[in-house]
Amino acid sequence: MIDHIVFDIDGTLTDGGIIISDCGRELKRFHVRDGQIIAFLPSIGFTTIFLTGRTSEVTRIRANELGVKVVMQGVSDKAATLQKYMNTNKIDKKRIAYVGDDLNDYAAMSLCAFKACPSDAAIEIRQICNYVSVNKGGDGAARDICEYILKCQNQLASFINQYMR
Repeated sequence: MIDHIVFDIDGTLTDGGIIISDCGRELKRFHVRDGQIIAFLPSIGFTTIFLTGRTSEVTRIRANELGVKVVMQGVSDKAATLQKYMNTNKIDKKRIAYVGDDLNDYAAMSLCAFKACPSDAAIEIRQICNYVSVNKGGDGAARDICEYILKCQNQLASFINQYMR
């Protein structure tokens, strides 16, 4: 059963665009519905992980807002970093889903039982995925993927019901 979800950031939780102001400040656009489900997941026993090649204050702030406790930024070898995390925490690959979009996610995704991506991911990534969202990165893909995982594990109702009372 999946209880860990690793999210790449740029191109997965964002549309991949990076805006840098003339003052050097980096801006990213996150989708609120992606954030809503990511913030919910720990309440039903999931660990959410942000794993990204870039280092960004914006990512740190967003992770903090959503209650993401494991944030690994500036990672050049995502597979080695994820493998070390799995070994240290004694987590079997059967428990991990990876949501990525580009070639730098490929090796790390290969370590995980469940692989998913936005509809606009690189073709090589789409080919190895168990699930390809109908949505693009930064446009609700993470929400769609998380709902798919929860539905497969008979847990989707717990997410929906919290708003239907």
